[in-house]
Amino acid sequence: MPTPQEEIALIESAGRGDLEAFNMLILQHQDALFNVAARTLGDDDLAADALQEALISAFRSLRTFHGGSFRAWLMRTVINKCYDAFRRIARHPTLPLFPIVDGEERENGEWLRDPEPSLQAQVEASELQNALQHCMRVLPFSYRTVLTLVDVEVMAYDEAAAALNVPVGTVKSRLSRARAAMRLSLRDYADLLPSAYQIFQPISLQI
Repeated sequence: MPTPQEEIALIESAGRGDLEAFNMLILQHQDALFNVAARTLGDDDLAADALQEALISAFRSLRTFHGGSFRAWLMRTVINKCYDAFRRIARHPTLPLFPIVDGEERENGEWLRDPEPSLQAQVEASELQNALQHCMRVLPFSYRTVLTLVDVEVMAYDEAAAALNVPVGTVKSRLSRARAAMRLSLRDYADLLPSAYQIFQPISLQI
């Protein structure tokens, strides 16, 4: 992982057309970028295509980066390409849940990460992951992206706001509605959920 000073130097070199410098930058973020694309589009092949388009676009427009979080800038480029793909899919049709404990939404999304349990637990976890992915796919695109950035990639609100090009307050309100929508969608899979996640509350789905 390059230091902040090294990252700046790489960005400057890449901005002058140095593809090797750009590749060094992307190596630090490519897994997270693909994860965001895959979760928002719900298809690995579509995600790979969107990511490739995004990286080409990012390299060509790197001179428009004027500081701040480079990761957020890359994320915004990927999200824009994913949204383009999402609109194409919508025209031609072809996992984030927070438990409620003592009436409070627990601010911890680590359980969404892939575990390494026993065989039986792996089967149950696989069923749960499939349910989460299905519920993610039926959410509005804006909900998928904010859930992925904050709950899965653990981005801070301000960095997620930069990636989405919206105010921090919008991230917080959208995230709250997205989590609630996930809980509502997961009612059909309640038997797969840990007990702390099986408490559902009335919600409003206004976007």
